[in-house]
Amino acid sequence: MEPTKNQNPEKPIAPPDRGDLVTTTAEGAAGPISLDALMAGDEKAFEQLVIQESPRLFRVIVRIIRDDDEAESILQETFLQAYQRIHTFRRESKLTTWLYAIGINLARASLRKSRRLSSLEDQEVERMQPEFNRGMFVETPAVWDPARVTELSDRRQLVRKGIEQLPEDYKTVVILRDIEEYSTDEVAKMLGISSGAVRVRLHRARGALRKLLDPHMRRLPEA
Repeated sequence: MEPTKNQNPEKPIAPPDRGDLVTTTAEGAAGPISLDALMAGDEKAFEQLVIQESPRLFRVIVRIIRDDDEAESILQETFLQAYQRIHTFRRESKLTTWLYAIGINLARASLRKSRRLSSLEDQEVERMQPEFNRGMFVETPAVWDPARVTELSDRRQLVRKGIEQLPEDYKTVVILRDIEEYSTDEVAKMLGISSGAVRVRLHRARGALRKLLDPHMRRLPEA
């Protein structure tokens, strides 16, 4: 007589839904954080989020406002607002994207309040874009000398100063997309604009930066 087969075998246990976890690439990340715990107001889960995201978020904020003390205050206010408003998070994007949007908005508000604005206006950025006629450059861009670019020990400072001169909207896009290397879609969600608008601002910002840096980078005329 054959042994009776189990008619109701146990179903395999499904893996946890990754949508319920907050993953991060922040320095020193201890691992994913339970989104459900955060939404429920779990203080330990939120403390872990603060520890993991503070370094990178602080870096983003300080690059926007260029003031360490003010950036520290904004960082604290960002996490305070996030904790108080966590119930408003709709899970339509990454929690970290939502968190950074709060910090970026606070940083930009601080810029406007203190009037630490850029030296360039939007119209000037527009005038600094390459000109085309029938699909061709009206003026051929100068060739940058790789040797000079390499030899400039303060090239990072030059780039930083160039970025600081950009209008707020352009500067923020460059910082998030080119320096922090967020995706176009992530930047769009952080700033509350379309992905197309991010691409346009980034293109114009890069064009303006090239004009600003050109005198320092172009190839010297041969003797």
